[in-house]
Amino acid sequence: MDKGRKGRILTGDRPTGKLHLGHYVGTLRNRVRLQDEYECFFIIADFHVLTTRQSDLGEVEQSIRDVLLDSLSVGIDPERSTVFLQSLVPQIPELHLLFSMLTTVPRLQRVPTLKEVMRDLKLETATYGLLGYPVLQAADILVVKGDLVPVGKDQASHVEVTREVARRFNELYGPVFPEAEALIGEVPTLVGTDGKAKMSKSLGNAIYLADDAKTVDRKVMGMYTDPTRIHATDPGHVAGNPVFIYHDAFNPDKEEIADLKKRYRAGKVGDVEVKKKLARALNNFLEPVRERRAYYEERPQLLEELIQDGSERVRKVGAETLRQAREAMGINYFRGES
Repeated sequence: MDKGRKGRILTGDRPTGKLHLGHYVGTLRNRVRLQDEYECFFIIADFHVLTTRQSDLGEVEQSIRDVLLDSLSVGIDPERSTVFLQSLVPQIPELHLLFSMLTTVPRLQRVPTLKEVMRDLKLETATYGLLGYPVLQAADILVVKGDLVPVGKDQASHVEVTREVARRFNELYGPVFPEAEALIGEVPTLVGTDGKAKMSKSLGNAIYLADDAKTVDRKVMGMYTDPTRIHATDPGHVAGNPVFIYHDAFNPDKEEIADLKKRYRAGKVGDVEVKKKLARALNNFLEPVRERRAYYEERPQLLEELIQDGSERVRKVGAETLRQAREAMGINYFRGES
C-alpha cells in the first residue's frame, strides 16, 4: 500500500441483469460495510460481458442502470465511494495489454471458472477474450491499486491471478502494484430457491433485490426444503435446508431462528410457518432497499452524473498508475514523462 493513503477496495459486477440476494451476501454487504474504512471503487464491468456474449448487446445499457440502481439501493453512498463504468476508463485496456505480456496461456487455462463457464455455455474452446478474463480483471483492480477485493467465492481464483500479475510486474520492473487480497462474504455461496445450485439468473432460482413484496412471498413459499419430510409432524433436517440458510443470512431475530430449528427437528412446525416468517424477514430487509431504489429511479439524470463523475475520477487515478508503470518499464517514448 502506498504511504499516506487509505487502503483501496476495487470490486464490481458484470452488467448482465439485476442483482440478487446471492450478490448481496457474497460481496455487496461487505462493500457497504467497508465504505468508511477504505477508499472504495466499484466497477460496472461492461467489457467483461463481451467475454461470453456477442449478440443482443443493446440490452447491456439497461443492465448497467440496473446494477447501478441495485448498488445504490443497498447502501453504496456516492459521497463516500466511486462508482464507474469500465468502458469509460481507457487506461484499463491499456494496462490489460501490458499485463497480458506477463501471463502464460497454461496459467489461465488452470483457472477453475474457465472450465465452468465453458461447460455451462457448451463451448468447445475459449475465445482469446474469455481466456484473458482474469487478466482484464487484474487491470480493473490494479488501475486504482486496489488492496482489497470483496468477491464471491467463485472469483477468489481470479484475485490470485491478480496477485501473481502484480508480483511478476514488481519483480521485473519495480514495486508499482500492491498484491490485492480477496475478501469472501460470510455466506460464500447462497443456494438458489430450488436448493440445487447457487442462486443464478440463468437458472431462474433467484430472489432479486428489486423484487416487490408479493414476488418475494411467492418465491419463498415455493422454496425447496427437506425432501424427506412428508408431513409437518415428521422430524426435519435443518442443515443444508435452503429455508434455514436464508433465515441465518437475513433474519436478525436469532431467538426466532433457534426456536424454528428446534421445532423443525422435532416435527412440531410446518414448512408454511417457517417460510412465512422467512418471507417477512426478507421483506423487512428489502423494504429500505426498495425505497432507495425508487428514489434513484425517479432521478435518471443523477445516475448519469454519478457514472460520468466516477469514471472521470478513475481516469485520473488510472493515468497516474499508467505513468508509474510505464516509467518503471522504461517505455515512456515521446511522452515527456521520463
